[in-house]
Amino acid sequence: MPADRLLTRSDVEDARRALAGVVRRTPMEPSRVLSEAVGGPVHLKCENLQRAGSFKIRGAYRRIQRLDDAERARGVVAASAGNHAQGVALAARMLGARATVFMPAGAPLPKLAATRDYGAHVELVDTLDATFPAAQDYADRTGAVLIHPFDHPDVVAGQGTVGLEILEQVPDVATVVVCTGGGGLLAGIATALEGTGVGVVGAQAAGLAAWPASLEAGHPIAATGTTIADGIAVGRPGDLTFALVAARVQEVVTVSEEALARAVLQCLERAKLVVEPAGAAAVAAVAENPRRWPTPIVALVSGGNTDPLVLVDLVRRGMVAAGRYATLHVRVPDRPGYLADLLRRVGDLGGNVVDVAHDRLAGSPGLGPIGIGAVEVTLTLEARGHDHRARMTAALTEAGYAVRAAEGQGL
Repeated sequence: MPADRLLTRSDVEDARRALAGVVRRTPMEPSRVLSEAVGGPVHLKCENLQRAGSFKIRGAYRRIQRLDDAERARGVVAASAGNHAQGVALAARMLGARATVFMPAGAPLPKLAATRDYGAHVELVDTLDATFPAAQDYADRTGAVLIHPFDHPDVVAGQGTVGLEILEQVPDVATVVVCTGGGGLLAGIATALEGTGVGVVGAQAAGLAAWPASLEAGHPIAATGTTIADGIAVGRPGDLTFALVAARVQEVVTVSEEALARAVLQCLERAKLVVEPAGAAAVAAVAENPRRWPTPIVALVSGGNTDPLVLVDLVRRGMVAAGRYATLHVRVPDRPGYLADLLRRVGDLGGNVVDVAHDRLAGSPGLGPIGIGAVEVTLTLEARGHDHRARMTAALTEAGYAVRAAEGQGL
């Protein structure tokens, strides 16, 4: 079926009227760092500051608001790792509907707690893949209405209202970059911007990327994999969203786990925004492709619901990916003075040692067994970037030390 018969801009405009007074018109912040890299204006659309911490309230509210009284009385049910769960829970409470949400047992604790705080009954199942069948079974047994996270016209129209705000806030926007998992947000924004001349680009985590292969094949294809971006960890595009994206989106690019971690760190340090990995996918895509699309560019920051403990790990990953955090394995003679000499050399080279560990037995792969009279010192240190880290490694090697960087650090 042609895309214009599935969903139109007027549907998105109707959704916006229904959402008036319900959702926030989230800020549009200029990004100096990305603008300098791209060579033109780049703005961040901050849906991480939306009610319930992500754009999901838009589609969830519109879907539940359009149910009739009898349907709403039966309650609603959803499956989600977190953001859709919170959006459904909040929307259901606002509209007087009972909500049940199936979530994976490993869902981030803040998302789990927030979903319950919004009034939903939460059922935990083993894995994310098991949540949707459990929710469908519950709907079949109880008559509750299943609120799909992305593959429904009302949900897509609600998410598309972000696009209408973007046009008002940056009237001369040339490109909008949007994270994508199942495709509801991407399809909605592309529908809102249809006929405006604005290019719409999707950004998906390379670790679980169903969209590129699906678009190439001409139909949805399932993919497998893992990614730190749990909010867009969807193994297959929706049928509706695929038709809309295929017709209206310029391209979908993928970003690595390292790029996602760097983007989370950049948002935190430079934009003062707490963003989850999925929410930072568009920022990562712009940073990794600085000359690919015309400016002005709007990168959508889609959500900020992340566990503080996970955030700590993400920041460390981001620092490693940016060359600002390193773990070096160094062999030294097991005699007085050699450790002091090693630390002095690192200090003279500008490295800040965070932690030191000794190993006289096992050693690390790549340096071979530890000989008698030797010790392997593992240094965890801060650096000023990839070049600085490489210079420290080279200088220590020239000084006669056997040096190996920890796996994944590219030295």
